[in-house]
Amino acid sequence: MLFLRKGILAAVFFSATALSTVPSFAETITGAMAKAYQYNSSLNSGRAGVRVTDEGVAIAKSGYRPTILGVGNINYTSTLNARQTSASFGVQINQTLFDGFQTKNNVAGARSQVYAADENLRNTEMNTLFNAVSAYMDVIRDRQIAILTERNLEFLDEQVRASQSRLDVGEGTRTDVAQAESARSTAISQLAAARSQAEISEATYFQVVGEKAGKLSPAAPISKMLPKSLEQSYGLAANQHPAILSTQHLVDAAGFAVKSSEGAKLPQLTGSASASRNFFESSGIQADGLPGVSRNTYNNASVGATLTIPIYQAGRDDAVIRQNKESLGQARIEVDVIRDQVHQAVAAAWASYASAKQGVVSNRTAVSAAQLALNGVVEERNVGQRTTLDVLIQQSNVISAQISLATSEAQLVVASYGILQATGQLYAGRLGLNVAEYKPEEHYNAVKDKWFGLRTPDGR
Repeated sequence: MLFLRKGILAAVFFSATALSTVPSFAETITGAMAKAYQYNSSLNSGRAGVRVTDEGVAIAKSGYRPTILGVGNINYTSTLNARQTSASFGVQINQTLFDGFQTKNNVAGARSQVYAADENLRNTEMNTLFNAVSAYMDVIRDRQIAILTERNLEFLDEQVRASQSRLDVGEGTRTDVAQAESARSTAISQLAAARSQAEISEATYFQVVGEKAGKLSPAAPISKMLPKSLEQSYGLAANQHPAILSTQHLVDAAGFAVKSSEGAKLPQLTGSASASRNFFESSGIQADGLPGVSRNTYNNASVGATLTIPIYQAGRDDAVIRQNKESLGQARIEVDVIRDQVHQAVAAAWASYASAKQGVVSNRTAVSAAQLALNGVVEERNVGQRTTLDVLIQQSNVISAQISLATSEAQLVVASYGILQATGQLYAGRLGLNVAEYKPEEHYNAVKDKWFGLRTPDGR
């Protein structure tokens, strides 16, 4: 039976470190984040949305600029004794001279919307990078669990063979064989479930990162990059978290919307100028009573100004002002809502990190203890002091401890990145990702003062 004991011990001996050993060319966690930063479709959609918002400034600035229209008309009139044709072609220019500061406030509000969109994009980038970390560690964890479950099945296969061998030589019972076979059947089902979960995690990885999960290198928590304390994390988050900064800019935008709507109740002054060339032709009975044709061509130019003083606008302007004031109040409350959410996220991230650290230490101890206990139970069973059921129970304890260790190790890495996310520090530059950082201000500067042109800055 010596060869059998050696085979069993070799099958159950397992190191979590060995599971994580991969070739040097495997993907790293920072490489996965870099690819998500570049290729994640949701993130790229968010960037496109910011470019849409940028155009709001150019639209608002159009209120400062003139409108130029080409104007033309032609008329033909036929009566019993005459036919007349008239036509005119010209240019008309309109320029708002004063609009109650509406354009000024609209431009300022549009800028605030851009600043808010930029911060919201930064928040989306952080969420995307965190999702990449979670997906990366989920794949590593679930692959480890699948390997552990497969090793467990191999061990149980050996137990079935060992139980059958002892029965054949009269040292065991049919009950031992039945218990081993039952445990093996359960392990087969568990292995199928573990492999299925690994495939699900790989699909999520593809969705977030933009490519299939190949060989992944083990990852470690970024402990050195974390704030030194929970209180410091609160301060960092309150001052620089993009979700808070975005809502603060939206408060500014709502304030400018109130001022703009109030400007609608002030006088409006518009200047206009036009120049045209007019043509007139008449055929038939002329003014002297004789038939004939007369033609006339002349030029016309005019300059003027229109002053409009609102007196009563059916209550619409007042309602708009009240509505915008309520929106401003809501925006101010929303800042408190987001600040509270960020505060809670910071606390939760630190709690998860502390729990995961303790879990790693405890589960490593549990794995070692369970493995030693299993080795002892196997030896005792081989000399008749333990039953096959005792071995199966202890093997279940080993597998449970190893799965718990794999889970807590993944949670520790994710929780460390979660603290950076909660404090607003999970961005490409701080992580040193090998990417060209997307700078939304480049598109904004390219379009904010454009007077004309249909092509976007990227040539579309």
